[in-house]
Amino acid sequence: MQPSHPTPQQTLSSDERGRYARQLILPEVGLAGQERLKAAAVLCVGAGGLGSPLLLYLAAAGIGRIGIVDGDAVELSNLQRQVIHRSDAVGRSKARSAAKSLQALNLHCQVDVHDMMLDMSNVMDLIADYDVVCDGTDNFASRYLINDACVLSDKPLIYGSVQRFEGQVTVFNCNPESPNFRDLLPVPPSPGAIPSCSEAGVMGVMPGLIGLLQATETIKLITGIGRCLDGRLLVVDALSMRFRELTLRRDSGRAPIKDLIDYSQFCGAATTEMDSFAMETISVTELKALLDGDAGDLALVDVRNPAEAEIVVIPSAVLIPLSKIESGEAIEQVRSLAEGRRLFVHCKLGMRSAKAAQLLAEHGILATNVTGGIDAWAQEVDPMLPRY
Repeated sequence: MQPSHPTPQQTLSSDERGRYARQLILPEVGLAGQERLKAAAVLCVGAGGLGSPLLLYLAAAGIGRIGIVDGDAVELSNLQRQVIHRSDAVGRSKARSAAKSLQALNLHCQVDVHDMMLDMSNVMDLIADYDVVCDGTDNFASRYLINDACVLSDKPLIYGSVQRFEGQVTVFNCNPESPNFRDLLPVPPSPGAIPSCSEAGVMGVMPGLIGLLQATETIKLITGIGRCLDGRLLVVDALSMRFRELTLRRDSGRAPIKDLIDYSQFCGAATTEMDSFAMETISVTELKALLDGDAGDLALVDVRNPAEAEIVVIPSAVLIPLSKIESGEAIEQVRSLAEGRRLFVHCKLGMRSAKAAQLLAEHGILATNVTGGIDAWAQEVDPMLPRY
């Protein structure tokens, strides 16, 4: 449902008229549009890559009240793209760090800090007091949760996602005929089928570009100007610098959203061949103990990509990317490494190495997966190593 244009409690001050002068002189915005922005309340879920430009430009544009929901802390690897945070914010709350930046940018903007993770127990209460919701999350469980809560609450949802050099943006739930996230993705992908940004990587400017488009759609929706991306999915490919528009329609046969569900279970319920695969696992501390002992009968294979191995490695690991195992190109190489040895496989977080262990088992090669991968190694074994 498109938000009704809220009636401002007061007109713009002299300072605000000077601050927003370049918007005020746009005939499409004018004083009435700027007052709508001042009277509006927008909730942004996520103060990371997408949330950074989104929050900054909403505050700069004069949104009167902005809510920030994020329970994470700022990490060093965030700073390449999450430009709302500064180096001295590492280790601190993302929501509070983002709020500090917004307050420094525009004191006329009220900032509500929700230093927590969004879940079924709080989502309905959190979004109730806002006119528009913006999704800046990076996982499917959160996207379905936010979508369903917005449908149940009749709130428009500004959606964005990024990976590597690509991004998507659209507007969901503007009116009863609008599509929502379940029309874009009726069922979640199998766990691990789509790698996260922490595994696949992302060019730092991509969330900036998509978050900026989300901010644009939010401002248009509140002021009632232009044509929003309702029913249109904008797909951006930065490598070729192409913008494509895909039509997105509401599925009339889709089951209606009547209540919230267990989204972790929903997104983990997609069946995969790994469901019936009995995989041996080992912790990074257990692996370290083995490596410190007699490691002559041990082989460790790193299935990450070469670019990841340039950042950090576990000593003695042999780099054999998962793609070469999937294609069959490296099967005999792994078989040779495993001959007469106990074989262990690791990646960044444990998902790709689990897939590698399954594929190797199909070729009669038994491998033990290192739980948590090199990220857990950097946290629990050698904290001096960089994390990415």
